[in-house]
Amino acid sequence: MSELGSITPAFVRAELVPERAAPVKTTGFIGVMRGRLFNSPTNILLTIVGALLMYFTVVPTVKFLLVDAVWTGSNRTDCLAETLHRDVGACWPFVQAKASQFVYGFYPQPERWRVDLTFALAALLLLPLLIPRAPAKTLNAGLFFVAFPVLAFFLLHGGGLQGFMVSWTADLLSGLVGSLGEAGSELARGGALAVGIGKPVLWIATALSWLIAPLVWLRDWIAASGQPVWIDLGLTALIVTALVAVLTGLRNGGRPLLMTLATFIGIAVVIAWLRLDRGGLPIVGTRQWGGLLVTLVVSVTGIVASMPIGIALALGRRSTIPLIRLFSVGFIEFWRGVPLITVLFFATYMLPLFLPGNFTIDGLMRVLIGVALFAGAYNAEVVRGGLNAIPRGQAEAASALGLSYAKTTGLIVLPQALRHVIPGLVNSFIALFKDTSLVSIVALFDLLGQLRAAFADPTWSTPTTLFTGFAFTGLIYFVFCFGMSRYSLFVEHRLNAHRRT
Repeated sequence: MSELGSITPAFVRAELVPERAAPVKTTGFIGVMRGRLFNSPTNILLTIVGALLMYFTVVPTVKFLLVDAVWTGSNRTDCLAETLHRDVGACWPFVQAKASQFVYGFYPQPERWRVDLTFALAALLLLPLLIPRAPAKTLNAGLFFVAFPVLAFFLLHGGGLQGFMVSWTADLLSGLVGSLGEAGSELARGGALAVGIGKPVLWIATALSWLIAPLVWLRDWIAASGQPVWIDLGLTALIVTALVAVLTGLRNGGRPLLMTLATFIGIAVVIAWLRLDRGGLPIVGTRQWGGLLVTLVVSVTGIVASMPIGIALALGRRSTIPLIRLFSVGFIEFWRGVPLITVLFFATYMLPLFLPGNFTIDGLMRVLIGVALFAGAYNAEVVRGGLNAIPRGQAEAASALGLSYAKTTGLIVLPQALRHVIPGLVNSFIALFKDTSLVSIVALFDLLGQLRAAFADPTWSTPTTLFTGFAFTGLIYFVFCFGMSRYSLFVEHRLNAHRRT
């Protein structure tokens, strides 16, 4: 114990410990600069290179568009350096003078209120669909995807009605039976094998003509009446209401019957408002459409129509029925194997050659069909990727619970698959929106087509007019594409809430 008691400390510090250096600041502007831009020799080099690129690109762009730009003027002399005695940037008076042409194309001036009303109705119906908590989504979707295209057609194109569903059904069936009879007659004049096929076809066409004879008689009676549109609408309402009553009865408190009656009342209001029973609004041919109007019509129609086509093809490619699977594979590979320019040329100039008789399709409608089929083939592969990402166990569990294929696909598999492929779908939509500029090669003047037509005006022929016009249209395309991109991120973040960390 005495030895332990004599032990002394081995070390005793005689001075204070020096202060530690302050921690490196990681917040604020200086912290971000030090931590992300100048934290290593490689990042320092990349930062300097990026700053130089921005200096040589962004600064001249801002100077051209804003600093040296000309904001007022009435002709080309107001945008010339010789007149202003300084460097001249963007000639914005050119855009102001041609703004109506960029939006409406060659649409008649007195009728442009119809385009404005169509844009307003589209925004009014689309905005509630984009807001997650907006009420009555089903009704709003029905109005936007079903009622609005019909109303927009009569607003933009004009014209009236000569009948309604009864007359249209009779015309369609009689046309099909007539085409079938013509085909049978052609075959009957051929060889022995053709005659053997043609005679049964003629018998079938004759039998069908007798079956639809009452409907054709009813169509002729409606056409001979004083008010064919209203009489046909009334008969259609009675037939549809009777069918709904038979199929649904009084389930849900008769709500289907009330919805049916409300639909036909709305149709009657639109017919009376646009005077469709008396010729409607003056007809404006699609050749007079142009500018942003054509761009939005082609892009929105292509986006909306290509989604169900893509979903159907994706499901068909996974089908266990060989015929459906082979058709889907062949359709997808064919449309993905040809460029959009070829599709537009074929739809515009070759499609009318395959139509029977005097049946014709408007030039813009042919382009819309080609764009929808082309985009649908690409969307099909995107959707198929989402379907392949869903484990097979989910479909097997649904089958074990007794769900049918339609319910399993529509309620379990497809919603999850679409949620997985939101970025890919929106990427296809953005590409389609920009590809609408190709319609100018088939004599449809979209936004870029109207811009090129405006360059031919000698009143605004200046060295900067070309760059100003393309900068303006580029900003418009950027606004729409950036808006779709940001909204898709919002939807993706909202639908994947269960995966947030």
